[in-house]
Order: sequence, then structure tokens, then C-alpha cells
Amino acid sequence: MPFIPHTETDVAEMLASIGAPSIDALFDEIPADLNCGGLAGIPEGLSEMAVTREMHERAAQDGFWLNFIGAGAYEHHIPAAVWQIVGRGEYYSAYTPYQAEASQGTLQLIYEYQTMMVRLTGLDVSNASMYDGATALAEAILMAVRADKRGARKVLVPATVPPRYVAVARAIVHNQGIELVSVPYDPASGQTRVEALAAFAGEPHAALVIPQPNFFGVLEPVDALTDWAHQQGMFAIAVVNPTSLALLKPPGVWGEKGADICVGDGQPLGAPLASGGPYFGFMTCKQALVRQMPGRIVGRTVDSEGRPGFVLTLQAREQHIRRSKATSNICTNQGLLMTAACLYMSLIGPAGLKNIALSAHANTRALAERLTAIPGVSQVFASPLFHEAVIRVNQPVDEVLRALRAQGILGGYALGKDYPELADAILICATETKTDGDLARYAQQLERILSRRREAPPCAYKS
Repeated sequence: MPFIPHTETDVAEMLASIGAPSIDALFDEIPADLNCGGLAGIPEGLSEMAVTREMHERAAQDGFWLNFIGAGAYEHHIPAAVWQIVGRGEYYSAYTPYQAEASQGTLQLIYEYQTMMVRLTGLDVSNASMYDGATALAEAILMAVRADKRGARKVLVPATVPPRYVAVARAIVHNQGIELVSVPYDPASGQTRVEALAAFAGEPHAALVIPQPNFFGVLEPVDALTDWAHQQGMFAIAVVNPTSLALLKPPGVWGEKGADICVGDGQPLGAPLASGGPYFGFMTCKQALVRQMPGRIVGRTVDSEGRPGFVLTLQAREQHIRRSKATSNICTNQGLLMTAACLYMSLIGPAGLKNIALSAHANTRALAERLTAIPGVSQVFASPLFHEAVIRVNQPVDEVLRALRAQGILGGYALGKDYPELADAILICATETKTDGDLARYAQQLERILSRRREAPPCAYKS
């Protein structure tokens, strides 16, 4: 943000205007013994050249990696204009628009963001973003439980939902007496089959969570799952990757009636891989559930003279209404990240987002084909996928990934951490940022690593 300091003359004139002899005199109410004096622990200042070198050296410590890890955090190209605009003072410093008359710009931007998310997900209403995808899922579960007229306090959660989402959601809801019931996946397809839900038929569950794509990158039979949930009197909660919605049918038209609530993480929409965050969660829902939706919603209206304007509406936070009637007190508007997403979608447009999704899908398929052509590597699930796939290697996964890392390649996510039955499997991802040369380099290094380990003689130990 540009900063223009006051000159000594400016300071002297302002002090004279208020009758103060010095700037220190403005703080004379602070006891002298609380004044820290000098900053002894701070080193001497460096020149611009020295600071620039220091920062380059620190940045180099991070290294440059060819990244094939997805698992909920995706490397996409972000147009330079996105963060150049987000960094402007009017966006960078804006927070909660409590005073509509002074916040029309912020309110309009949020309104545009909500409109884009509604169109992307095919549902009726969007709120003004949330902490992240995991807490958004927890909030969706709480919504469903509040809205369930039978008083059900159980929710079906497939094992293919991102494990971190499940862990966060469980931490938030379990002390409220809500149980998350795990649904197993089909080991051949990697999908949640309707047949696996038969054991839960007739039981009072508030909702079924449906990931699309799921944590394995596999596409779920969302129409059948959504219809089954509705037939059982449950709400259908969609957990989606927003980039995939440029290609896949939106949750609002899943099955006969569509999903009831849709959540996910907006990180793919303009947020960089910045040491794990910050990200933001999105949430949309059907109009019938709007009063159960946490967070803020911006509406468009007209003033007394008929001029259009924007206001906060249906504010169900504890800051706006009695705490006992609030839908949530943990949700927030991740304003900066939401702003970046709004600008990202505006700049690339629907066609651009579709091209990104197509390129990522094609790259992941091409990578999987290259890798599974290597002896000792196979693809685990025979199902359609988006931009992640699961491969099995015939060598210890951690050692293979460590060897790839030594070559500057982040080879994927070790699934054994979350799925013991997949201890020999790696989740790989290739977005639009990867070239044919990148895919070839990964395949070449993996083949070399596996062949060397196969050919290595057994170690001899002396007693």
C-alpha cells in the first residue's frame, strides 16, 4: 500500500494546532516505568541491498519443487492481476461491512462473489464465505441436524470424504451429541456404493455427506446417492472441488431434487500454496434452509429514491442477534481470500475455468498412464476421475517418496497415513501447471528409483 510520511513541518503544524509541544506529550498518560525505552534486542538496520540479499537467501531455503501432491491443496496458475488488485488498500484493509452506507464497495464485491458461487454450485443462496472447507462441512452438519424434524443426531459420512474434513467436523460436533457414522467404500472402484448404505436404511440420520470428487480423486455416483438420501428423509450435503464444477454437473441438479447444502474449500480459486493457508470455505444451500445458514449474506435492494444498494441481510451470527438464537459463533467471512476468488473467477471467466479443469484432468490421466507403464506400478481404482489418481507401488511408499524428493519431485500423498489398507498407495495430482516434460521427468525418476531398488543386493549384517 502506498505510504506518504508527514514532513517535519506538517508535524509541527499539527502539534501547534492542538497545542501539544511534542508527539511524546500526546502519550504522557502512560507511566514512565512502562516505557520500554530503546529496542536493545533489535539489530542494527541493513541497507536495501543487504535486505534484498537476505530475503533471496531465505527464499532459496524453501527450494523449488516439482509438485504432484494434491489431497486438498492444489497448485494452480493464478493470474498476476488477482493479487495485485487484492493488495490495493480498499480491498486489503476491508473487514466486516457493518455500516452499509460506508461499505458499498465491499458489500457489492461480496454480492458478486455470492452470485458466482450460486451459479457454480446450482443452489439458491450463498453466504459470505467461511474459515475453510473442513469447518464449512461441520457447519453444514449442524445445519442439517437443526433442520431435521425427526430430531436425528447422526450423519452418514463416507470414508472417501477428506480425512481432515472428517476430523475437524467430528471435533466440532461430537460434544454437541452428534455422531458421524462412517460408510465404507468399494475397494475395487473407490466409490461409495448405494449398496453399502442399505445397512443404514430406515434409521434416523439427519444427512448423508457426498464428496465429488472424493479424496481418491474418484467421481462418486452422486445422483444415486442423493436420491437415496432423500428417499430416507435425509438431507444431502455435497462436498466439492470448485474447479471440477466447470466440467461436472452442479450439486443443485444431483438426482431428482438436487443436493440441499454444498460446501468445500475455495483454495483452488486464486489462493496460493502458502505453507498451508490461509484458505476459505464456501457454502451454498437451498432457499428452504437459508435461515439455518451461518455467517453473513449480502442482499441487493433499493433505497428510498429507488437507487440500487447492498446490505447485510439474514445475519444469524451471535454478533447480530441473541447468542441463544445464533446458528453459529465460529463462522467468519475470510474477506481477503473471498476477494481473491471473486477476482480470479472474474478474470478467467467460465470458459477459462473449464479449460483449467480440462487441462488438469488430461494431465492427471497422462501421468497415470506414464507411471502405470512402469513395472511395479499399477492404478488402484478403475473409476472415472477428475485430477487425482491413486497408484500402487511395489516398494515402501515412504522410501519411494523420499527418493523422489531428493530429485526435487514431490511425488504425491502417502495414503497409508489415513487408510492403512492403502499403505502401498500414493495419491497423485497434476494440474494445468504441469507440462509434458514435467510428467516425463516424474516417470523417468520413478522408474529409475524402482529399478535400482529391485536390482540392489541384499544387505549383509555381521554379528
